[in-house]
This record gives sequence, structure tokens and C-alpha cells, in this order.
Amino acid sequence: MLRGRVRRILELAGYRPRIGLPGPGDAVGIWGGSPTAWRGKWVASRRDCPLIHVEDAFLRSVLPGRASGPLGRRGPVGLIVDPVGLHFDSSRPSLIETQILAGATEADLTRARDGIARLIAADLSKYNAHLPDAPAPEPGYVLVIDQTQGDASLMGADRAAFLAMLNAARAEHPGARIVIRSHPETAAGLRPGHFRREDLRGEEMLSTDPVSPWRLLAGAVAVYAFSSQLGYEAMLAGHRPRIFGQPFYAGWGLSEDEAPLPRRGKATTEALFAASHLNAPIWYDPCRDRLTEFEGAVDQIEAEAKVWRQDHRGHLAYGMRLWKRRVIAQAFGSARPVRFTAKPSGAVTLAWANRAADLPAPALRVEDGFLRSRGLGAELTPPLSLVADDLGIYYDPTRPSRLEALIEDGAPPGGQARAARLRRALIAAGVTKYNLTGASDLPPRDGRHRILVPGQVEDDASIRLGAGEERSNLALLRRVRAENPSAFLIYKPHPDVEAGLRPGVVAEEDLRHLADHVARHADPVSLLADVDAVWTITSTLGFEALLRGVPVTTLGAPFYAGWGLSDDRGKVPLRRRTRPGLDGLVHAVLIAYPRYLDPLSGLPCPPEVALARLADPSLAPRGPALRGLAKLQGALSGHDWIWRR
Repeated sequence: MLRGRVRRILELAGYRPRIGLPGPGDAVGIWGGSPTAWRGKWVASRRDCPLIHVEDAFLRSVLPGRASGPLGRRGPVGLIVDPVGLHFDSSRPSLIETQILAGATEADLTRARDGIARLIAADLSKYNAHLPDAPAPEPGYVLVIDQTQGDASLMGADRAAFLAMLNAARAEHPGARIVIRSHPETAAGLRPGHFRREDLRGEEMLSTDPVSPWRLLAGAVAVYAFSSQLGYEAMLAGHRPRIFGQPFYAGWGLSEDEAPLPRRGKATTEALFAASHLNAPIWYDPCRDRLTEFEGAVDQIEAEAKVWRQDHRGHLAYGMRLWKRRVIAQAFGSARPVRFTAKPSGAVTLAWANRAADLPAPALRVEDGFLRSRGLGAELTPPLSLVADDLGIYYDPTRPSRLEALIEDGAPPGGQARAARLRRALIAAGVTKYNLTGASDLPPRDGRHRILVPGQVEDDASIRLGAGEERSNLALLRRVRAENPSAFLIYKPHPDVEAGLRPGVVAEEDLRHLADHVARHADPVSLLADVDAVWTITSTLGFEALLRGVPVTTLGAPFYAGWGLSDDRGKVPLRRRTRPGLDGLVHAVLIAYPRYLDPLSGLPCPPEVALARLADPSLAPRGPALRGLAKLQGALSGHDWIWRR
């Protein structure tokens, strides 16, 4: 109980946990109803000390704590520290029960409604090792929920009690299909449950596949539970479950109770959720090592679950440059180590996007994300964000991508509000994709319309696949000048081109005729703050401009074109018909699509943490070896086939 995260959460909450006999003013802490809890109770009784029960919160981790490997040992993101009682011991009140009886504020009820909707949309529960493609039973069944033997919340209930619950389900729903849901720890072989295969009759089945609890509940016509959290989630999903124990969520008029608790009265599911998820728990942010609110804990578990669901089977990676392999191994290897190969084969599951065409079978296509680093990728600066696309890749408009699907699906409950907060924070921090420094050095305004024209790497995949008639920086400048003869044109060369690492240089003579100002080594943020529009082929700077309310004209088909937010002059795919709004686009691009890796904790993290790291100028991820390699790469820029393979 005093190890790792549990101890740290208690310390941040103001406790000073230690082993030994309590002194004056001390309390005795015990872990829930564990087999050794009696010792703490005995000491507290003999010393006349308060007793505090500590338990995992109802949103804990990806894997159960008993699971092997580093993921199983990460610990919880929240605790319930209860000085009143135990939430699963109905013989006396508990912190959650007293909070429900005290009532919730309107603000908490609103947060509760949003929180329930978000958990369902994100497929999050206490444990989260379930998969979107796991087979679920055909809808229309009666769901009977098992628990592990000896679970403290059962208060002594045994196999006979569970068989009685199963028989009640059969009697009350004659002829119905019954699905018995095993506990995740039972399905993983960690702890035995109460039901056996020989207990099944006819078409009854035991569900052990890693299917989402919310999908199971969506297909059920009735739910039977003893004291499982899944019984509580059934209520949150709109069921009125049959409850055979006396958990904290029974007795409020929301369930059919085999053993009623008349002292509790009436309450809404939102009031229960406000107590169980918003107010009773102490939530922890492991990346920033500080306490947080429920929403912050959801952000963290959502990031970890997204990574686990893509990586749990392990990866064979192809097309990864040598210098990136360490980053790929860390970002995609939390469940199993990443293996690398130089040979394309059907066994490859992970490929750098521009090498995926070499493969005979589909694989996740990997590319840098949109909040990447403090420094250029071509200078070998490791990324904080990556995308792993199972359909295509965002810069290739010739085929659908997972990003397009996310935009089409729309933001989940609360997603647009979160995206708006992230967008405002990003603008306030002055963060962009690469976060380069350098003054804009723009001359004073002379009354002309100012257009920023960002240069691009001319052999970049987004140009090869997504450009229109203009496929070079010179052609881009000529088109913008032709359509805006009286405008003040500001040309910003691409940083990789300026560094001599990639092709795309425009001759000085052409620049003198076409551009009014060349913003060399300039900070994109300072430029965007002082221009009236951006014209581009496919540059990500167009997306940066949209974030900041600057009008954008596209001549190609970048990922942000075609959604009603830009003036699109290129051939944008007709399939892009949704109108997500700016924050709907931001949610898909910056929250739902990428995966972020915190460089300090080494954990998957939400974009808010990545933004905080990028806003910190002291973040310097490159060591001397990579800096030296980057200089060598620059010297060999005319032979880039050597270092880009």
C-alpha cells in the first residue's frame, strides 16, 4: 500500500504515510477490505485512532494491478480515501453515501452528465484493456456479471449466491439468451471467478473476450449483478439492473434490489456519479506529478488506452530511420518490445508512411504529429507526437485516412469545448509544430493587404500527393502574385530548406521580383500575428493560421482543406463534405488522431501535457550524438538518400 503511486497520491493529498504504531493525532490507514485489513482495525481500536480506508478509484488504469509487466505496475490514477467507512460495506455509511445524501450542486450535476457521456464515448471503465474489434455477443441477451472469488465488496457472498443470481435471471427471463460476463482478472487468469463452463445451459455463454463494458451493456436487455462496478455502469448506461448485494449504488431507487437499503432514499444517476467520480476520489496526473480533477484523469487514461489498443500485440516495424528507432521503440513498445526489419513483408505492422507502399499487406502508417518538437525533424530532433493511421495518412488526399474518419465522426461529448481550451492555450503559449525561434523582422505596414506565403520542401510527400497545378515554391509565388498584384507578399522559406537539408530554394532574382519581403529564419507565430491572409499549397502553416483566425487559401489538398474553413482552389476530395467547425477540426487533428509521449515521465500523455512541455524553453531533447549526426547530415544534403533511408 505504501509503494509507488499510491504513496505519492497520499503525499500530494496531505497525508504522511509511514509504517509503525500511530501516535497522538495519527490515523491508521488500511487498504479497503484486504485480508490484512484486520490488523489495522485492531491497532486503531487499541490506540483509539481514526481509521481511514484507501481504495482504487472507479477509473484506475489500462491493465489490472495484478497484471505482469510495466503496464500492470503503473498503479492507479486515483484513490478513494474514506474516513467514514467503505463504499461497498453497507453496514455503515461511507464517504460516497454521505456525499450522495448531502446532494450535488447544479455545476456538479452538469459535469456528471458530461463525464458519463465521455466515459461511454471513450470506452473507459476501471480497467481498459478492451478492444474495439473484440467480438461481442449478438444483442438481445440477459447479462449476468461475475466477480472474482474473495472480492472484499462481496462481503462474504460465495459461489452459491452467484448461482442463485443466475437462476433468478433464468426464472425471470424464461427462454432468453444469457451471457455471463467474466471479471477482467478472471479472463486474464489472475483470479478465479464464481461461474464455470459446466454451469451453462443451452445457448448460454461465458464472455471472456476483451469487449468494452459499454458495448456489452448496449446489447443487453437486462442486467444482473452482485456488487460489480459493471452493475453501476449499467445504471449509467440507462439500465435498471437487478442487484443482489448492497453496493453503494443500490438503494437509491435506480435498481431492483434483492436486499433493499431503506435508509438511502432517492437519487439520480448524476448525483451518484458526482459523488463516486467527481468529489470522493483523489485524482492524480502522473506526467506532471500533481493532483488533478476527474477530467484530467480521463485525459490521461484515454491517452494510455489509445496507445495500448494499437500496440498490445506488439509491432514489427519497417522503414524507420536508424536515428528514429529509439523514439519508435519507446512510443510503440510499452506493451511489447518493437522489433525492426529492413525487409518488407506481410508480417510488418508498423511502417513509416512514405515506405508503406513497399509492403504487401496493410500496416499502421507512422508520421510526425502536428505538435512535434522544439526543433526540426530534419535536424534529428525527436518528436513528442506521432500519428499511426490504419487507413491511409493525413497528407495523402488520394485515399481516405483515419484523420478524415475522425473528422467525419465528429468530436465526442465535451470534445469541442476541450479543443477550444487547447487551441486558446496553444495560441497563448505561442506554440507551433516545430517551435523555432527568430524575429519576424517585418517592415511597418504600408496599407497593402499582407499575404504570407510559406515555402515547402518540394519533394515532400504532401506535395507529391496533394499539390495542384503549382508544385514548386516558385510556381506558388507566381500564382499568388498573379492573383494579388497589389498585395504585400511575405515569403517564408521552409526551415528544412533554409538549413540546407531539403530541396526547395527559390533563386534570389525571382524572390526580388515576386516577394516584397523574405522572412528568413522567422518565427511563424510572429508572422501570423501581423498578416491578413495565408496562401499555400499544402503547408501545415495553413492549419496554424486557421487556429489563429487568419484566412487561408489552399492551392492543393492539405488535410485541413475541404471542411468549409478555407478558400480551396485545388482539387479537394469530394468525400470531405462534413462541416466540423474549427474546434471540431482541432479535436480531430490535435486530440483524437495523434499520440503523444511525455519526454519527462516517458508515459503516453494527452496533448495538454505535450503543449506544456513544448511551451517550456528548457526542453532540450537532443543529445550531443544527434546534434553531431545532424551536422553530418547537413554536409551530405546532396546525398540525402544515405540518411533518409
